[in-house]
Amino acid sequence: MSIEVVVADDQALVRAGFAAFLRAQPDIEVVAEAADGISAVAAATEHRPDVVLMDIRMPQADGIEATRQITEAFGGEVAVLVLTTFDLDEYVYAALRAGASGFLLKDTSPEDLVAAVRVIASGEALLAPTVTKRLIREFTAAPVSPAHLAELTKRENEIMVLVARGLSNNQIADKLYLAPTTVKTHVNRLMAKLALTSRAQVVAAAYEAGLVIPARGTD
Repeated sequence: MSIEVVVADDQALVRAGFAAFLRAQPDIEVVAEAADGISAVAAATEHRPDVVLMDIRMPQADGIEATRQITEAFGGEVAVLVLTTFDLDEYVYAALRAGASGFLLKDTSPEDLVAAVRVIASGEALLAPTVTKRLIREFTAAPVSPAHLAELTKRENEIMVLVARGLSNNQIADKLYLAPTTVKTHVNRLMAKLALTSRAQVVAAAYEAGLVIPARGTD
């Protein structure tokens, strides 16, 4: 079964380039393109794709508002992969809060673009280390309530840390000698307890709570 994708970007050449390369993949189908946030939401509503590749700076409704509407309407059924040039986009953190499942740099290689779409479609989060560090360092948000963190079991806390370190469910399962389905259940439970809507938000929450410390010396 193909991964269905909507590509949203107000720059026609960029949008066409992303769409053309994705269409060339045997397991990916671009079902629609959008030039603004309103069109992106409409396309997601019509097609219910696996992934929306979402630019942040677009006319009408920007990528943040479009991401919020899509994640509120469809939850994890439609994942949003945000396109960012993080030196310029001050709203990346807001996109994560809106429910984005990951961030992709606009100058990424075509191969990394395809890999990112596949990762997001599989239900995982994708946060490039450079983006994660800048998000935590440069953008301030209210941390997860200590009371909510206290509700986590020891196992859920352990898994939250591993998710924040970039491990997939299968990798966590191997590390902790658990079944992947058990890990998925723990992730879903901790997200419910912390009122988080995406795996990417779990990553941010772990950093905000001090459970994981960004490495120093690199950007």
